Amino acid sequence: MELEEQIWGELQRQIDCRGLEIKKGMIQDATFIVAEPGHANQEKMRGDEAKTRRSRDGNWSKKGGKSYFGYKLHTIIDKENELIRRFETTVASVHDSQVDLSEEGEVEYRDKGYFGVAAKGFAATMQRAVRGKPLNIKQIMTGLVYRGCPVKGCMR
Repeated sequence: MELEEQIWGELQRQIDCRGLEIKKGMIQDATFIVAEPGHANQEKMRGDEAKTRRSRDGNWSKKGGKSYFGYKLHTIIDKENELIRRFETTVASVHDSQVDLSEEGEVEYRDKGYFGVAAKGFAATMQRAVRGKPLNIKQIMTGLVYRGCPVKGCMR
């Protein structure tokens, strides 16, 4: 086991020992970790031959018309205590919906990026309108409730 995994496991054990249990559900979200892309140069080595870690792993993604180079941090946060309980790091181009950090039986609040993808637990995913099928009033009101969550930066 890697040192980071040992440290993370010990932190989670201590959180559990303090009685900070998951009671009101989990919030799953992802955020970009931006890395310096350097200069675009066709002659520079990529992949395993690259000299820097950034050149080997990082890649591009686009969100809201803006391009990002680097990685994406996927997290599951305890809704009540606002503590990160699980996480995974991927390259930037991995879509949010491709990473499911939930566990069986958990209530999981997710933003529209996870729309249409089943969760392992109970998914309280925000709905989004699709062509020819607008949201009904219940879906709109549920989305407004989800947006009011207490964790900074979640689902906005």
